[in-house]
Amino acid sequence: MYFPTEEERKDLTRWLLPKARETVVAEELRGWSWNTPPLEPIYDIKLGLYEVANYYCPTARDLYMKRVMDINAKPNMAMLFGGILHDSLAKLITEAKRAIYVEGVSRASEALEELRRPDYSSLDKVSQHLTKEELEKLKNRVAAVWRHQLNAIITQVDTALAKQPRIGVDSLVSLAIPVTVEHNLDGSFLGLSSHLSTDAYRFYETTILDIKFGEPRDFHRLTTAGYALVMESLYDYTINLGCIVYAHFENGRLLVDKDYHLIDDELRQWFIEARDEKMRMISEEIDPGMPEECYEDCPYVGHCSR
Repeated sequence: MYFPTEEERKDLTRWLLPKARETVVAEELRGWSWNTPPLEPIYDIKLGLYEVANYYCPTARDLYMKRVMDINAKPNMAMLFGGILHDSLAKLITEAKRAIYVEGVSRASEALEELRRPDYSSLDKVSQHLTKEELEKLKNRVAAVWRHQLNAIITQVDTALAKQPRIGVDSLVSLAIPVTVEHNLDGSFLGLSSHLSTDAYRFYETTILDIKFGEPRDFHRLTTAGYALVMESLYDYTINLGCIVYAHFENGRLLVDKDYHLIDDELRQWFIEARDEKMRMISEEIDPGMPEECYEDCPYVGHCSR
């Protein structure tokens, strides 16, 4: 999921990466300009990045209910499933790296094969909220995600071993699993939470990756834009490329699509405007009103009314 296919790699090399390197972003829209408008926060409020990027409710009244009305709704099924699948994927990548470091280059492939049985421990966090059938469905999805990503990791490791006869263990991990999962970031400079974490960051392309277990939405790109701005504010280097990994299940099969995109002026401006709009809504307690149509499985159904 977090590694490009051969077709995607060709696309990246021939088109998107050169375009990303050529992308000119206005200086005031780079994260390191956090202390000047328009990036400088105008309210003394800290938002979660997901709070800025979430527009499942078009008017953001769900955020108003949470932050102004102080109503904490129970997560819906999609949230529960998505959280566990995210956890499982991060756990696998961490365990794969650990296995290589512990067992060394000579036993790297065998050590990864020993991870074939998925780790289902994350399911304990949600088991009391799910029926037996729902839990079994989630377990099957964890297994599918685990198998898909582990196969990709094993292929990457075998390729690196075949190419580099004198490779060391640290180099093997860096070459074969070149992603950092749950990379912790402090978004305070931009008026965001000091406890942010990316789904994944692929350093050799300086690409922000975010995984979604659901249908594509245009506002999903706000997530990669936000993380790019935060990383630029902290590390002072440019990040121009994002990727939303869409994973969904059809007839028991895991299907994966990727939305590679440039993090350009327009996307950055959209994120900043969303941040300012939501900060103002919370600070001044402005009720944005109900949307024309509520989204399916909104956790605030029953709390939010006209």
